[in-house]
Amino acid sequence: MTGSFNLIMDNNHVVLETKNLNVFYGNFLAIKDVNFQVFRNQITAIIGPSGCGKSTLLRSFNRMNELVPSARSEGKILFNGEDIYDPTIDPVEVRRKIGMVFQKPNPFPKSIYENIAWGLKINGFRGSKSEMDDLVEQALRGAALWDEVKDKLDQSGLSLSGGQQQRLCIARAIAIKPEVILMDEPASALDPIATLKIEDLMRELKENYTIVIVTHNMQEAARVSDYTAMMMLTGEGERSGTVIEFDRTNIIFTRPKDKRTEDYITGRFG
Repeated sequence: MTGSFNLIMDNNHVVLETKNLNVFYGNFLAIKDVNFQVFRNQITAIIGPSGCGKSTLLRSFNRMNELVPSARSEGKILFNGEDIYDPTIDPVEVRRKIGMVFQKPNPFPKSIYENIAWGLKINGFRGSKSEMDDLVEQALRGAALWDEVKDKLDQSGLSLSGGQQQRLCIARAIAIKPEVILMDEPASALDPIATLKIEDLMRELKENYTIVIVTHNMQEAARVSDYTAMMMLTGEGERSGTVIEFDRTNIIFTRPKDKRTEDYITGRFG
């Protein structure tokens, strides 16, 4: 049975909530009956073996799956209580409020400054050059990158190291002041030192943002997240993924209720 665990009754405010979410690619059911919650100013990790639908679930939160022609969804995703898949909701506005940082750093082939300014411009910024300068600095400070790049803002974003490029992408995401930041394995392509910087940054960002992260790194999930959702294929011969367990991270990693969660975390499965 999928989605059978009880949702957490928590004093934290629920920002995102899935209700019996199913996502299809053509006739293929990728994720099935997903129910769980994301709390404000918390970091929620989504873990599980490859192919169980973690990235599909993450991209459902800002309707990026719709960019795949064969994709369609059933069920609901509520953002601050409002169904983001309602026909009256503009997906562009959803993506402005729920930003995305991808696995591989993808700065634009523009200057460091323009990587931030471009996102602000396409989202309607009409202020002065000095106001733009302030917003660019705020975003770079928010991504813990300002001190490293403040003297070379005219240089290409592609000239930065991998870890710096990823922080530039985070700065670009937060420049337009979203409420939620989705991160799809943001440190998987980085070395251990750059990874720790991204993890430190996530802890700082949760003061102002809600973060949902997909990761294959169990240590990373244990270190940075407040809540963890465990995904798994739904059964023998099934290719659909679902959330089999969701709880506070310390409980998932020390006292999981589902044997499959324990087996995955301890390396006996997946």
